[in-house]
Amino acid sequence: MRNVVSMKWLLARMYEPDLVIVDCRFQLGQPESGRAAFEESHIPGAVYLDLEKDLSAPVGEHGGRHPLPDIATLTGTLSRAGIGNNVRVVAYDDQGGAMASRLWWLLKYLGHEQAYVMDEGFSAWVKAGYPVSSEQKVPIPSQFLATVQHNMLAEVDEVRELLGSDRVTLVDSREAPRYRGEVEPIDRVAGHIPGAINRFWKDALDERGAWKDAAGQAARFDDLPRDRELIVYCGSGVTACPNVLALQEAGFQRVRLYAGSWSDWISFSENPIATGDE
Repeated sequence: MRNVVSMKWLLARMYEPDLVIVDCRFQLGQPESGRAAFEESHIPGAVYLDLEKDLSAPVGEHGGRHPLPDIATLTGTLSRAGIGNNVRVVAYDDQGGAMASRLWWLLKYLGHEQAYVMDEGFSAWVKAGYPVSSEQKVPIPSQFLATVQHNMLAEVDEVRELLGSDRVTLVDSREAPRYRGEVEPIDRVAGHIPGAINRFWKDALDERGAWKDAAGQAARFDDLPRDRELIVYCGSGVTACPNVLALQEAGFQRVRLYAGSWSDWISFSENPIATGDE
């Protein structure tokens, strides 16, 4: 796989000077637990980046529950974490790759090609008997210069304009009952963006929690035309990122993230809402 590296691959290279390992563990609803878990034990040499403090902007009226961070702020965060333009970055979490994929997507969006997600996650690393540490490395600051890839992002007005168009397919990454509007544990309105199809992001993983290979990912999307643009969303632009990664592995070229996602969509009272299956 192009965007996912195995635990063995990381184990063999973890002390190489041009590699930065980033711990992205984070639990929704328990914002301090990821940092606490990192301080207790992590992959040696890893730095910690927090989904809400580092990889999102503060919540506002629009933009969803995890708005994209300001580019200048994010490049500063990355630079302080020792991430310059010439390093390889491997992100991991314990949330099925959702949080790590958010960092992977942000790095790609900023034009950083050498970004990867570690397969399986921290618990699997521990279970394999690989080394862990509670020591916190002091990163040597680097300089990160962004080359923003605007074609990777879709904004709410574009999504609104493209509703009903045969030029684009909207992919909702949430669990099917949330997509259908039967339950809504987080956002104040249930349902989905009209015309969206449902592909639950966790189906990118096999029963062990490892990423399916390129053929396995392609099978999840085999009903989608390859030449059509895809816009992927979820609840807040985090769990859509594993689907963006999976679509890239499956060979789809024209994939954009609607970063604000459902929580942004429903912040505009005029936006239409659909329920049930499409």
